[in-house]
Amino acid sequence: MIAPDESDSAPLLEMLHIGKSFPGVRALQAVNLQVQAGEFHSIVGENGAGKSTLIKILSGVYPAGDYEGEIRLKGAVQRFRNVRDSEAAGIAVVHQELALVPEMSAAENILLGNEPRRGGAVRWKALYHHAQEVVSRLKININIYAPVRTLGVGQRQLVAIARSLTRETRILILDEPTAALTESESATLFEVLRALRSRGVAVVYISHRLAEVFQLSDRITVLRDGASVHSAATAELNEAKVISLMVGRDLNRSFAARACDPGATALEVRDISLRDPSTGVAVLDGINFSVRKGEILGIAGLVGAGRSELLMALFGAATGGRRGEILVAGKRVAIHKPADAIRCGIGFVTEDRRQYGLVLGDDLVRNTNMASFGRCSRATVMDERAEISATVRTMKELRTKPASPFVAARTLSGGNQQKIVLAKWLLTAPKVLFLDEPTRGVDVGARQEFYRLITELAEQGLAIVLVSSELEEVLGLSDRVLVMHRGRITGDFPRKHATSERIMACAIGQAQELAG
Repeated sequence: MIAPDESDSAPLLEMLHIGKSFPGVRALQAVNLQVQAGEFHSIVGENGAGKSTLIKILSGVYPAGDYEGEIRLKGAVQRFRNVRDSEAAGIAVVHQELALVPEMSAAENILLGNEPRRGGAVRWKALYHHAQEVVSRLKININIYAPVRTLGVGQRQLVAIARSLTRETRILILDEPTAALTESESATLFEVLRALRSRGVAVVYISHRLAEVFQLSDRITVLRDGASVHSAATAELNEAKVISLMVGRDLNRSFAARACDPGATALEVRDISLRDPSTGVAVLDGINFSVRKGEILGIAGLVGAGRSELLMALFGAATGGRRGEILVAGKRVAIHKPADAIRCGIGFVTEDRRQYGLVLGDDLVRNTNMASFGRCSRATVMDERAEISATVRTMKELRTKPASPFVAARTLSGGNQQKIVLAKWLLTAPKVLFLDEPTRGVDVGARQEFYRLITELAEQGLAIVLVSSELEEVLGLSDRVLVMHRGRITGDFPRKHATSERIMACAIGQAQELAG
């Protein structure tokens, strides 16, 4: 790593009056960013505010001449032609979607493209020795011989960071690094980042999680609608102020109170069990619950409790042998695959929208209608006019941007992608809707829209099963809360009895309290 030049008072990084346009869209307008050596600088903003575009300019994805303004390092103007130029200048980016090779070892990934060679051949002993030096210097516990596919998400994140630091890195940029991490994995990551900062490495941090932004940052820059609207020391700000700057208005983060008057039972599950096919270990063990029309049933628990696995099993998407009964509207149904669940009136907004919810290269018309083709077809012929009409209608109802149904799903912000996934399932006219981490990677403004939509859908009579790792979200939205621990239900609380203390006690297995 390159040590900061103490004799030079110029900021380590300056991005001055940065502007960027795409056909018909002004993505950035006169953005300014200043970062000091050894500073932890967070960039926050709603989805679509311009954060990703700004980072792509800094990392050389968009080359000099393709944008307006200047990039300076220690006062010297930089003109990056590509990503390699940016890396050579000491800038490293760890993206939310980690660019790792699953079948290669951690060591091979850490030194990928930078392998020690002799006569064209890789010096394997030197490669593993160098990789071990890197992870030891970072004080992280990784088996460098293990294939990356066998590592947990947190360890993969650390592998990506270790790789970025095999060169002389002065600025490390992290994009939503904790989105898929457990609390303990996040804590390990934070320790590594603090150690890097103490060595003079500047960390540029992008996250929707304001609690960790305030925990870690020295300074915060807020982007809104492609412009930098405020930059200040963290001590001068609070969460309410930052949220107001992000959305351009004061935002009420409280959950709207509503009276729940549920109807008949929409879904009942009896003695659902599931075993891991490779190990034989029980993933789910004797799960029983029901949810009624117009009711929001929240499912809380720690990572590994089996919440997502439960939804996957009920939707016919889990591997392994599921046992037990599923009843929809009082009738026993056979669900062996997702198509069976859809026919039975179950929709599923999955945890990973990009992998399981969308076809990113397809337009919004295809994505919105993919679960309900039968509704827009006559015999074997698709009615394109009906497809487009349905897409436009649902986009308008959900306030999705952009207004055109013909853009590719990959071009949308995270919040708007999630709206398209939700629209897809609403077009199937479900009786029951599963929502697994519905606001993950969604900015604070869009979250409020989702909370409103979820509440409105329940008021219209839809039965909703909500899984969320954010306890505030579960408590704020749910009419009743189930708690899971190691594949079992350990708590069942109506809204008035659901407290964070009771839920956490059940989540860690210290209580077996059924208060329903």
